[in-house]
Amino acid sequence: MRIAIDAMGGDNAPRELVQGAVDAAQRDASIHIVLVGDEAKIRPFLPSPAPENISLHPATQTVAMNEPPSSALRKKTDSAVAVATRLHKEGAVDACLSAGNTGAASAFALFTLGRIEGIDRPAIATIFPTAKHPLVLLDSGANVDCRPRHLADFAIMGAAYAPVIHSIIPGERSGVARGEMPRVGLLSIGEEEGKGNDLTKAAFPLVKAGATLGHYTFFGNVEGRDIGKGTIDVIVCDGFPGNIAVKLAESYVWMFNMLLRDAFKSSLRAKIGALLLAPALRAMKARLDHKAWGGAVLLGVNGTCIICHGSADAYAVAGAIRVAKESVHTDVTGKIRTAIAARPPLETLENVPVS
Repeated sequence: MRIAIDAMGGDNAPRELVQGAVDAAQRDASIHIVLVGDEAKIRPFLPSPAPENISLHPATQTVAMNEPPSSALRKKTDSAVAVATRLHKEGAVDACLSAGNTGAASAFALFTLGRIEGIDRPAIATIFPTAKHPLVLLDSGANVDCRPRHLADFAIMGAAYAPVIHSIIPGERSGVARGEMPRVGLLSIGEEEGKGNDLTKAAFPLVKAGATLGHYTFFGNVEGRDIGKGTIDVIVCDGFPGNIAVKLAESYVWMFNMLLRDAFKSSLRAKIGALLLAPALRAMKARLDHKAWGGAVLLGVNGTCIICHGSADAYAVAGAIRVAKESVHTDVTGKIRTAIAARPPLETLENVPVS
């Protein structure tokens, strides 16, 4: 399996991108990493000799983190992210990955790979740890003005992706890992069907109707407090609240770690307690650390495109490579394509408003 990495994108490029690729390549001989970018800047961070399953591919441009996606599409056609996506389109690699400008990475994926037929808006699917098992939330930022039909698409895409994440994150395995249908919930401000804004109330019957196709079971509305409980496998929402939920969760994990650190340094007794609790604390940290999976999949395009945090370090990049491998191995894109093709036109569903 070949995976192209935009080695020039992100706050820590190319150092952390290269190191993460090296770590992944050394652990897994079944993958081949193609580092795309400026060879003169990449090579100093490669060991000598470099792993045989790493190669370089040239790209002369870089997309700035604050560059408008429309500008990048017009002017940066030889950027590392554009070239990596193009290699995927041409079949030279099986997946592409970028920690650079999220908007540009999404735009190049959309315009180079194209949308799966029947999907209006691709969505970023983010993995969430919970008290029981991981879940997937989408959209987490690709679309900030969704229509009801988009959330119906997200439900099908998330259900196809849900089984993949159980091979990536440690923790209690849900029924999805045992072959059961994923449980899909619609993020809202109340559990009752009539709760929410115009979008969620209009999307409710569409997502509910989609469950009749046999790809998932509909849990109904879920609230923000339900995300961490592990009672569902997929949460669908507009990208605006989705992105806020993701960033808020990351903030609270960081805060929790800081509070623990300060508490364990507060006295000699606390330091002794920290030593005794160290194994359990390490296990808990591993469950909560988003770097373990490193990247989110852009679902709905004709290919496998992984989007990482701009601040991704080598550990996160290696985790994102695992996400790419599992997504390709389980043919998430093919499953979405099959599910969408089998769905009747939304306009034909009785008593369901489509807009």
